[in-house]
Amino acid sequence: MKKLLSIFIPVLLLAACGGNGDGGQTEDDGLTEVTFVLDWTPNTNHTGIYAAQAEGYYEEAGLDVEIILPGEAGAEQTVATGNGDFGISAQENVTQARLQDVSIVSLAAIIQDNTSVLASPEEYGLETPSDLEGHTYGGYGSPIEEETIASIMQADDADIENVDIINIGDTDFFTAVQRDVDFAWIYYGWTGIEAELRDFPLNTIDFTEYSDALNFYTPVLITNEEMIENDAETVEAFTEATAEGYQLAMDDPETAAQHLLDAEPDLDEELVMASQEWLTDVYQGDAPYWGHQERDVWENYMNWMYESGLIESELDVDQAFTNEYLPGGE
Repeated sequence: MKKLLSIFIPVLLLAACGGNGDGGQTEDDGLTEVTFVLDWTPNTNHTGIYAAQAEGYYEEAGLDVEIILPGEAGAEQTVATGNGDFGISAQENVTQARLQDVSIVSLAAIIQDNTSVLASPEEYGLETPSDLEGHTYGGYGSPIEEETIASIMQADDADIENVDIINIGDTDFFTAVQRDVDFAWIYYGWTGIEAELRDFPLNTIDFTEYSDALNFYTPVLITNEEMIENDAETVEAFTEATAEGYQLAMDDPETAAQHLLDAEPDLDEELVMASQEWLTDVYQGDAPYWGHQERDVWENYMNWMYESGLIESELDVDQAFTNEYLPGGE
């Protein structure tokens, strides 16, 4: 789960015109075919999807769901073009996409709070943003990374100009911080838990302790506007069945994790089980129901992106997300 920050692909703007947005085909058995695009290789952020599939929630909702990997195009482009009906993205990508007239919409926050952190081996002594000065960060080449780190360092009276930044691509976190860099950006619910299992002590720096705006939604469930306009019934059926899958992941994490393992047997069972247990209280957090999205979260992060120069204009965030199709939503 290393692809924390994807660089939005400019070609998306061109490709977005190809979407048909009319939902899937209906099979002889009466089920509507739906394609779901992951954002990365299967992991516990996706458990609710696999649980909904295995428990038959999708079939009960009249859907035949095919789960696919994003490929080179990425989930946003695949969904925007109508080559996928639903997918997983992140708030920053939805924001950037919509400012390029790419009409993807967030249907649910898969995790309520930003659980990503800056992490380093404990022995390096990097406990606060100001400690990062004079050290090397290993990232993925996204401008959002540098602006985010700069923001928390500024809040801690430090300067990112005193940090060396290199692109480590897909290098494994544990290899990178012992060979190439001093710290990197991880999802605690996966790599952090893996570090615990390895008895690899980490220092972590939580972005949200330095800026409320950095507590944004990542990941989120997406579709495109054409899908909503032309087949709202399928959007509602899919979103409700998916919510049921994540509810199972919260109520019975072991069973839900086993569904993920059954579908993806190459995953590390110990890591999946431990990660799933950690996420049990994180999926919904303090929200009134799973998937709920607050307007303030969308607006605060959009404003932060604008003030940081990451986007050239402000976004009408009311068009970027909806709670309408969630059980309990409005």
